[in-house]
Amino acid sequence: MGRRDHNSRSEQPIWGIHLVAGLGSQTPPSDKMNITFANCQRTKKINLRLLKQIVNALLANLEIGEAELEINLLAAPEMTQLNETFLRHAGSTDVITFDYAAPEKRRHLHGEIFVCVDEAVLQARKFGTSWQSETVRYVVHGVLHLLGHDDLRAAARRGMKREEDRLVRELSRRFSLAQLARYPRIVV
Repeated sequence: MGRRDHNSRSEQPIWGIHLVAGLGSQTPPSDKMNITFANCQRTKKINLRLLKQIVNALLANLEIGEAELEINLLAAPEMTQLNETFLRHAGSTDVITFDYAAPEKRRHLHGEIFVCVDEAVLQARKFGTSWQSETVRYVVHGVLHLLGHDDLRAAARRGMKREEDRLVRELSRRFSLAQLARYPRIVV
């Protein structure tokens, strides 16, 4: 079985408490770019500052001028609950995207992307890659859905996959995705 993902345009989640990270950057935040992260999983320690830089580079590459985006990192039990509640699918999945933008505003992203880190770890083993690369792939996949890409039909799925692969390759050349793994400092 291949990668599984879902995109919902009709239902908005009521997700409860978000643990939004206060992320700093080298440039002041734009009024037109509001990107937040909620790390609600404990499977892997993740460098959220680097992930935000990666997402900013992705949006710049795609020439996105405005974004109101929340990226939620979940464990399998929370992703299962979300998947079953809002999409009526059994079990966990890799990424779920909720798009809140008006169809005529495709260059203005407004939505939420839910990424299952547990699934990234499992799929990384299956595909011979790293969980960090899989996590970035899921974010890219979610952003492509927010831009209107669809993967329900075979031809559209192939086109979306090509674009996803291209973007992940570009991001992995620009950033060390391995550094998404945040290691605790060892004090001697």
